[in-house]
Amino acid sequence: HTPVQAQAGYKALVCVFLYGGNDGLNTIVPTDTTRYNQYANVRGSLALPRTSLVGLGSSSYGLHPAMAGMQRLFDDGRLSIVHSVSYPSPNFSHFRASDIWFTAADSNQNLTTGWMGRYLDQRYPDYPENYPNNNMPDPLAVQIGAVSSTALLGPGQPMGIAVQDPDTFARLVGDKPNLPPGDLADTYAGRNIGFIRQQQVSSVQYAGQLKTAADKGKNQIAYPTPNSLADQLRIVARLIHGGLQTRIYYVTLGGFDTHASQVSATDTTVGNHANLLKTLSDAVAIFQADLKAMGIEDKVAGMTFSEFGRRAISNNSMGTDHGIAAPLFVFGSSVKTQMIGANPNLSDLDNNNIKMQYDFRQVYATMLTDWFGLDDADANTLLFKSFDTVPVFRRQSQAAANRLEIFPNPA
Repeated sequence: HTPVQAQAGYKALVCVFLYGGNDGLNTIVPTDTTRYNQYANVRGSLALPRTSLVGLGSSSYGLHPAMAGMQRLFDDGRLSIVHSVSYPSPNFSHFRASDIWFTAADSNQNLTTGWMGRYLDQRYPDYPENYPNNNMPDPLAVQIGAVSSTALLGPGQPMGIAVQDPDTFARLVGDKPNLPPGDLADTYAGRNIGFIRQQQVSSVQYAGQLKTAADKGKNQIAYPTPNSLADQLRIVARLIHGGLQTRIYYVTLGGFDTHASQVSATDTTVGNHANLLKTLSDAVAIFQADLKAMGIEDKVAGMTFSEFGRRAISNNSMGTDHGIAAPLFVFGSSVKTQMIGANPNLSDLDNNNIKMQYDFRQVYATMLTDWFGLDDADANTLLFKSFDTVPVFRRQSQAAANRLEIFPNPA
């Protein structure tokens, strides 16, 4: 594997799925007196003390006190917060809402491919028949986990592979394909057997690539333990450092369905939600520090997402119920704008729900165009309609880069 520093044009996206529906209102809290008082009145027994919040630069916002790691990223210009992300006519089912986010569908639309799967299918045509090859010897996407996400599903098959860790994956699939000889009949059963054989061959070939990259890559910083998300991101950093040319990595942190015991009855700064946010914050911060120590942080961007937010008001079980909008984090050294949008207007709720400011597909369009370099037309095709981007990254458009300024004018 070629060291990632020498791979011209290489960029990777790391997607962090916060399964269960993160409570954005207790993740980012307004700190100015007027809006904090609104927050405290709405949240009641779940409200975080204003003095406990960790400030975000000169802004009038604070993060949950468990998120000191991400606060440092924000202060260093490596974290962008997109406020109140959702989509029109939201769905409150975990399964359906997740599917909408995975596929980039409208709420009344069912799609059979994932948004990342469609991107990879466009970028790497004829997968998997002609892969691995010299131009792309590595998996197109890697998910740390047992089952590949719908987000990575292409028109005919998953566009990535799911692994627990490279060593285990290599042991499971072995190093040689074990295929029975003979041609297959052109029947339903024959075509399915052929597909399974192709997957086996691909897995064997990719196992060696993963193992080689994992052996070459070295984490430069010790990751926190126990931390299930940090365990996943440590593998991602190691594979990237080892020269794997994989474009998309997908990791998951579950447990955000905090209907009950979200906070402690005696101290709202601790409890289930605090533990989850600390896990997230510590893992992302150390991952970013590791990439920096490796000298490759400019090659990697990351984003968090959750299938929905929580309601603004608390319930009777010291928790929150399924809601509409929540903040989304983008992290990396290429981040440009630290704060996009405003903290929710708690005097203007929708049936006690936080209203949407940004469609999640605007963030996807930003990743496709401003990060991966697709033109607007291709991004619109992949997302099935046009979405305005959000100003996350330090990237000029090609038109702006090619414009010749003459001064004075006329000259």
